Amino acid sequence: MPRLMRTMARTAVVAGTATAVSGRVARRQNNRWQDQADAQAYEEQQMAPPPQAYAAPAPAAPSTDDKLGQLKELGALKEAGVLTDAEFEAQKAKILAG
Repeated sequence: MPRLMRTMARTAVVAGTATAVSGRVARRQNNRWQDQADAQAYEEQQMAPPPQAYAAPAPAAPSTDDKLGQLKELGALKEAGVLTDAEFEAQKAKILAG
């Protein structure tokens, strides 16, 4: 009977050791694979082109009809005495310039 107990104990120790070793090997492999995946993801991120920034479109130039309407309103304000001659000329120049 002691021989049977010794064999069982030896078997238990071998099985426990094998389980511990295989678990450690599996953890190490998983860590290596994760490190490789992280490194690859980092490289792909570094190689990706930066996002392009688009400039805002230039505002559309006012049409001739818009300019005429603004000039008419400006003339009406001058006639009503709201604008002085200098203010009228300054605003007219702005409208015609742009």
